Parts: sequence; structure tokens; C-alpha cells
Amino acid sequence: QLQLVESGGDLVQPGGSLRLSCAASGGALANYAIGWFRQAPGKEREGVSGINKSGGSKVYAPSVKGRFTVSRDNANNTVYLQMDSLKVEDTGVYYCAAGEWTIATISFEAPAFNFWGQGTQVTVSS
Repeated sequence: QLQLVESGGDLVQPGGSLRLSCAASGGALANYAIGWFRQAPGKEREGVSGINKSGGSKVYAPSVKGRFTVSRDNANNTVYLQMDSLKVEDTGVYYCAAGEWTIATISFEAPAFNFWGQGTQVTVSS
């Protein structure tokens, strides 16, 4: 069974950058589309970005478009989320999830993703 592990979360000042990683084991990440989600305290989980199996198609939530970049290295079973110009409102636990590239996953519908990581904390604060 595919297992996902996120890393790279940290405390960063507003305007700073972080790169999150989503590493897979127990299967080939190349067989899955990957979504990134986040959940802030007291708020619902929201979709942030998604990337298809080959990396040729990507989607972003309006709140992060132009600041976040998703990419993947299938040879190393890893997907990345580069986050630049971070804002306080980007604070939260970030999760990666694996599924098929469908209308549901492109729309960040969480039940459409079959496998989830445990999350990594991102805190943006001065």
C-alpha cells in the first residue's frame, strides 16, 4: 500500500519561502496524481495544488496561484510544493494525497484521494 510522508514544514517570516516534499514508499508515485491540502486551526481543510501523473498538468487554488509551484520527480518518488511570498494566512498543516487525475481530484474533493500523508506544520509569523 502506498505510504506518503511530508516534510519541510517550518516557522518562517512573512515574505519567506519553504519547499515541502511528499515522499512515497510502498508503490510508484508515478502511478498517481498528487494533491496538496492544508488545514489551519479552526478551519476546514482546503485544496492548495494538484499535479497529474506526468507533471504536465497542474492546478492551484486562487489564494496561492502565482506564489506556489508544484512539481514532481517520479524517478525519486517525490512531489514538491515550492511556497514563495508566504503570508500569515498560509499557516497550517500541509498534507499530500494520492489519487487519480479526475474532475474530482482537480477540484480538490478530498474523498477522491485514496492515500494521505500525516502532514507537516507550516507557520508563517513575524
